[in-house]
Amino acid sequence: MSKLVNDLIKKGYLKTDLIVDAFSEISRIEFLPEELEFEAEADIALPIGYGQTISQPMTVAMMFELLDLARDQKVLDVGSGSGWTSALLSYVVGKKGKVIAIERNQGLCDFGKNNADKFNYVKDGIAKFICADGSAGFPEEAPYDRILVSASTECVPNELKEQLKVGGKMVIPVLHSIWYMEKKGKDDFYKEEFQGFSFVPLIVSSS
Repeated sequence: MSKLVNDLIKKGYLKTDLIVDAFSEISRIEFLPEELEFEAEADIALPIGYGQTISQPMTVAMMFELLDLARDQKVLDVGSGSGWTSALLSYVVGKKGKVIAIERNQGLCDFGKNNADKFNYVKDGIAKFICADGSAGFPEEAPYDRILVSASTECVPNELKEQLKVGGKMVIPVLHSIWYMEKKGKDDFYKEEFQGFSFVPLIVSSS
């Protein structure tokens, strides 16, 4: 187990065995530009090109724990970027689960897909990468057990609320907070807010 993973466990950010295993098996170094590989163990966000970043491991760990992830779930990963969160999610949901990774930038979408397939997740049909507007979700595969959003928005897109199963959970950055949302009914959501975070903005379609 790496020093980074040990530190995240000691600080209380990583708790669930399955998520700990994912962080241990899916090394962050595989998702970084070559010139930044030496920073893979640093608990900081790092640039991955196209004006985007790979999120701070502490933040990713917190978001994963909030999502209450498990085997066999279908997860929508909005703003998949480097592919790291998509690969981590693929490890957690396993062979009977599915991860739909959405990235708006084609170059970054290809980068993330290639990175995730270093672990055969695309080849094995667990992860599917789509270049599209993440704020609109991906209705073709809805509903989702879980939705993870890795870019900040000013409000939660209605499309994402609609595509979440009743009983499903979503974690999404809103302005400088992380929101945990649980869908209790068609238009009934429970929400908790965790303040003090910074994310690249989610580019929302103007159409």
